[in-house]
Amino acid sequence: MIRSRSTAALHALALSVVLAAGAAAAKDTGYVFVSSENDHAVTVLDSKTWQVVKTIATGQRPRDMRLSPDRMALYVIASKGNRVDVIDIAQLKLTHSIPVGEDPEMFDLSPDGKRLYVSNEEDAQVSVIDVASRKPLAQIEVGEEPEGVRLSPDGKRLYATSEVANMVHVIDTATNKILANVVVANRPRRFAMTPDGGEVWVTSELGGQVTVLDGVSNKVKAKVTFTPKGFRADDVTPVGIAMTRDGKTAFVTLGRANHVAVVDVASRKVQDYVLVGNRAWGATLNRDESLLFVANGLSDDISIVDARSRKVLRSVPVGRVPHTVVIDD
Repeated sequence: MIRSRSTAALHALALSVVLAAGAAAAKDTGYVFVSSENDHAVTVLDSKTWQVVKTIATGQRPRDMRLSPDRMALYVIASKGNRVDVIDIAQLKLTHSIPVGEDPEMFDLSPDGKRLYVSNEEDAQVSVIDVASRKPLAQIEVGEEPEGVRLSPDGKRLYATSEVANMVHVIDTATNKILANVVVANRPRRFAMTPDGGEVWVTSELGGQVTVLDGVSNKVKAKVTFTPKGFRADDVTPVGIAMTRDGKTAFVTLGRANHVAVVDVASRKVQDYVLVGNRAWGATLNRDESLLFVANGLSDDISIVDARSRKVLRSVPVGRVPHTVVIDD
């Protein structure tokens, strides 16, 4: 009897070691994930060799992506599939999908991973989805053609852009009620925030600028404009934005101007312009913020930028019309 219990204990210990090793292996894989709108797939790259590890089929027109809080799963919005696909990172396999309403554009994930906040363009609303049950908890009516959605650092406020109304909607996540509607420049798209949520930066594609909002009063504090050499004003179409964790530097993709602007957050002055690929769109920093990844929608590649020297290190071909880059590092 004693021998049987010891053997069982050893088997249980071995199993726990294997499971722990599997969980550890699933994290910090170094994979770079790129959603490709026209290929209906996510391209997985090895960040050491920059070779394609796998191409994972998704629902139609994959766009925005986010890692789960435990970094074990990748959530991918499929705009024409009206769903969010869930990819197991350890297996590099799509495991299931979550219905999220008509024509979803962008989304954010609550810090505990329990709720999805999704913009639904055709329905002019933001859907709140329970991840576990895959059921909607609420639909929040906003302006026409909502796109960007972003939670405040404390999770108490949700910000949503309306491209047609030229507004940012500020939503109380406890009640799902709109607290404020803030008019900004034409066709607002996406957000970045200072670490304390004191400033909310929103790009405006057709306004050619970033509007800085006060995170407490919801008032417009400042505007940042861009003048890269050799481009007309209507070529400057800011969309993507990434801010360093210390809140000191913002990187803004300028769309048809094929550049990334490097902005000092405190002074709101442009420090540099970095030439990247055609129609610079999504912007993502890696974990140590040494590299900036830019998705170039019309050259079907990503630019990898040294964030310190502000030089492009290399361009890597990916699928057709890349939208978002996520790094599991």
